[in-house]
Amino acid sequence: MAYLDWNESYSVNIKEFDQQHKKLVSLLNELFEAMKAGSAKQILGVILNSLIDYTEKHFAAEEALMEKYDFPELWRHRNEHIHLTKQVLAFKDKYERGEVSLSVEMSGFLKAWLTDHILKTDKRYTEFLNKNGVY
Repeated sequence: MAYLDWNESYSVNIKEFDQQHKKLVSLLNELFEAMKAGSAKQILGVILNSLIDYTEKHFAAEEALMEKYDFPELWRHRNEHIHLTKQVLAFKDKYERGEVSLSVEMSGFLKAWLTDHILKTDKRYTEFLNKNGVY
């Protein structure tokens, strides 16, 4: 059983973003499985970096599409992306300095962050972008 299973309640009804969200879920599951297996710090670091890099690309794609269609909540959405990115990068820096370890608590934070962002923030652009012909 995966740490986080994708289900249709996470769909934002935009194929590109649903695929990207599924990839983020997959990376989170990969990180959790590596933690459970007691993988070396280097392997965990590589997976964590992949998750962060992919998240940044996903955020940029969302923001570009919202900007293209003049989504009225773009700045609020972008600010949330900035805040979330800062949180994760701060943790990554502490992890790389050996000040914290990847733990169930951290994976819980990432899981909650991902699901809350999709369900509470991303869902706000669905209707607007669908009305503009984006699916």
